[in-house]
Amino acid sequence: MEPQRGILHKTTLDSITSQQKSFHTTTLAGHKRTQDDAADSGQQTSAPKRLNQFQRASAIGKELPELTASIITSVDSDATASTSEYSQRRAILATPRSTIDRSLLLSFPRYGLPDSLVTNLNALGIKEIYPWQKQCLLGPGLLNGSKNLVYTAPTGGGKSLVADILMLKRVLEDPNAKALLVLPYVALVQEKVRWLRNVVQGIKRQTPGKDTPEKKDGSLWQRRPDEDAVRVIGFFGGGKVRATWSDFDIGVCTFEKANTLINTAIDDCTITNLRAVVLDELHMLDDDHRGYLMELIATKLLSLEHEVQVIGMSATLQNIDLLSRWLNAHIYSTFYRPVPIEEHLVHEGKIYPASSTIGLLKTASQLASNSSASQLQHHAVRIVQPSLHKELKDPVLNAVVALATETAKSGYGALVFYGCENDARLISRALRDTSQLDPTIIEKRLDLLADLRSLSTGLDPCLADTVMFGVAFHHAGLTTEERDLIASAYDGGVLKVLAATCSLAAGINLPARRVILHNARMGRELVGPSMLRQMRGRAGRKGKDEIGETYLCCRKDDLQAVIELMHAEMPQISSGLTTDRHRIQRALLEVIAIRLANSRDTVDDYIQKTLLSLSMEPDVIRTHVDSSLRDLTEMGFVHFDESGLYTATQLGKAVVASSLEPEDGAFVHREMQRVLQAFVMDGEMHVLYMFTPVQDSSVTINWKAFRSEMEGLDDSGLRVMTFLGLKPTQVNKMAQGGTLKETTPQEKETARIYRRFYLALQLRDLCNEMPIHVVSHKYDMPRGAVQTLSQTCQGFAAGMIKFCEQMGWGAMAAVLDHFSDRLNAGAKSDLLALSKITFIKSRTARVFYENGFKTVAAIANADPKELVPVLIQAQPSKVRLKSKDEQKYEEKLLAKAKVIADSANRLWRMQMTPPIMAPQLTVGAEIEMQQQVYEE
Repeated sequence: MEPQRGILHKTTLDSITSQQKSFHTTTLAGHKRTQDDAADSGQQTSAPKRLNQFQRASAIGKELPELTASIITSVDSDATASTSEYSQRRAILATPRSTIDRSLLLSFPRYGLPDSLVTNLNALGIKEIYPWQKQCLLGPGLLNGSKNLVYTAPTGGGKSLVADILMLKRVLEDPNAKALLVLPYVALVQEKVRWLRNVVQGIKRQTPGKDTPEKKDGSLWQRRPDEDAVRVIGFFGGGKVRATWSDFDIGVCTFEKANTLINTAIDDCTITNLRAVVLDELHMLDDDHRGYLMELIATKLLSLEHEVQVIGMSATLQNIDLLSRWLNAHIYSTFYRPVPIEEHLVHEGKIYPASSTIGLLKTASQLASNSSASQLQHHAVRIVQPSLHKELKDPVLNAVVALATETAKSGYGALVFYGCENDARLISRALRDTSQLDPTIIEKRLDLLADLRSLSTGLDPCLADTVMFGVAFHHAGLTTEERDLIASAYDGGVLKVLAATCSLAAGINLPARRVILHNARMGRELVGPSMLRQMRGRAGRKGKDEIGETYLCCRKDDLQAVIELMHAEMPQISSGLTTDRHRIQRALLEVIAIRLANSRDTVDDYIQKTLLSLSMEPDVIRTHVDSSLRDLTEMGFVHFDESGLYTATQLGKAVVASSLEPEDGAFVHREMQRVLQAFVMDGEMHVLYMFTPVQDSSVTINWKAFRSEMEGLDDSGLRVMTFLGLKPTQVNKMAQGGTLKETTPQEKETARIYRRFYLALQLRDLCNEMPIHVVSHKYDMPRGAVQTLSQTCQGFAAGMIKFCEQMGWGAMAAVLDHFSDRLNAGAKSDLLALSKITFIKSRTARVFYENGFKTVAAIANADPKELVPVLIQAQPSKVRLKSKDEQKYEEKLLAKAKVIADSANRLWRMQMTPPIMAPQLTVGAEIEMQQQVYEE
């Protein structure tokens, strides 16, 4: 009988021990051992032979041998049986209470939430709130919207629900109220849009003073079907559609889109309906690249005449008092986590426990001192035995594979940061025995492989080798579709181990039972304290795990750096405007262009409301403001008249409308003036060059690929190079190993032109129906990077079109608009109509066109089964599958064909409906459809 240990859950170690699993350190030739092996039966049995699913002919005979993960042994058996601080907390929290705190129920009258909202939240699993959430919500002036809020809570502590409740209260209490939720990343925007749509589904807002349905029946105008619903729209990336406040009730935006929306609303005086703005990840205020945009957003809101409730939150806020003074906000801070975390340090194959950061620091300090090996051995609770495999000779890599394998075999999920493909391959080789898996899990992994294979980019070779064993990787080199499928499979338990970069820690919400940090470095640089906390915060999942575990694997040479990292406090938040004078220029240009300030006094009032005013001496700020206003005037963005008023010029308004930095706006204006004098119209290169972003200086040029493409240019392309000042001799020199100088301002501008033209070559191929994976191979770039380039250029193209429209260059705007459509479609002009259909892009659109489906109506009227052979023909690679796999593959394609047919039917109905009879097909409907297409 199992002894009483005073613990109410099983840790990963307990699960392994109770199942009496053994891990072999030698590979047995001729057959594979099952996971349980002979521990229970006392005799060896051969495991059923694993099927080689989707095996390529080129891979036959080249499969890497199976690895056996190292055994992780306990140093002291009594140590694992002792009652930990965590188990004591669980026992206390689990003690039955004689009374029920009704104020923790969402239906508590003081919260004032509608019954329909409470019902929806209950259906989503939120039946009551935590005590800290109650205390926060009941803060002074928060529920009625008269007070702003800044709060901090650990990752996984439920901080988002507080902001959601306050935001939804503002929207539901006033039928005209609007709210914005600002997030840093597109993936977070998409995830939040899906969540909020589920929360508000079926909730109707009363609209007093409007005509009754009976009166509406006799009207020429039809009533919008979503007029009383709460419309949640996501804003991200590039788009030509200009959204207004009438198109949504809750807008979920990236930093850039939120700033543009607020600028537009202030300029056209529709901002008065805005009631709440939520600023998530508030610690990014001092981000070197984009954080200052959040400061601009908040400062404009503080400058408005009407009250807008600003809600800021983050898991990593150090100087929260400063932010409270800036936003005039109520403060709340908590360290509560519903699923506590046990932290560990792994050094030289030994695992040292730490129930808190302080304990972990003490352990690291002891390791760094001249302690004897026996003393260190005493503090280690577990040891990762050395591996016999040459691939796992590195103790750090050996520990990562052992810890990840142990987690997966226990049925839990593990995140491995900074590992990616190499770690994924090695871990999958240690998990090849799938004989004990549930058959439904194997089926789901086959489904995942079929989904990945059905994408236009085909199946990544590494994923083809690892997915069947429950392992995958996640980084920016994958396309958006691949990352979404992998994240969904991991979240659903289909995948057990996910090797990822730090972008996953900050980008999407994928908790794990165990988080393993391969090392404390991101490339050559040591990871920052904020990112380290975010990665460790992914451990533990409410409702699925009783505990979270983190393992920081430290190399011997990095021990001192790790100690300093662990000792480091969270960085102090400061104004992002202090790091670059050009950002102050943008701040001033925006408020002058949208007429929020028009004199030196009003400019000073605006500056006083910035975080900058609390982060820098007034005299220094005044000097920066004086020089910035002078520079804006000299660049022609701002006019200062005799009466002392500032007004934005046409060029200044164009720069603000296109969301450019003033310096970049000046560069674009110089280029556009040259283009207007001599524009090469008998080819595509000049237009596509104008679409390449001017800000990206991180592009690495493959000069041999550049030279190869340059040699294949026609006369039109060569004229563009000559016009831009690019020299073929320079390209040849660089391809032979030369160096591109970037010391003087002129040399930097020339280097920027070379980079933009190199990107324009890739855009040319994408616009001419070359698949992403082919472009990736051609220019030696990851597929995800090529896709990101395309999406970034679409956003920049939208800005360039607005720039031209504001400047009155209508003909140029029309040309750019046409090529923007082609870039979005990844196709030539004759396929633009088809490319609006979901999944019909680039080469796929061409295959449909060549098979007789030349119009939207043709696809809308087709049976989905008729589309399956066309989709098979459009696949990037032809793989011979077994009968069962082929059937599953065709089922996936049939489901895809049904989505295509539904999308085509929607488009066809829109085309056939007279505009005067369908006013609901406005900008909002178009945005809604675009997002449905993206999500499908």
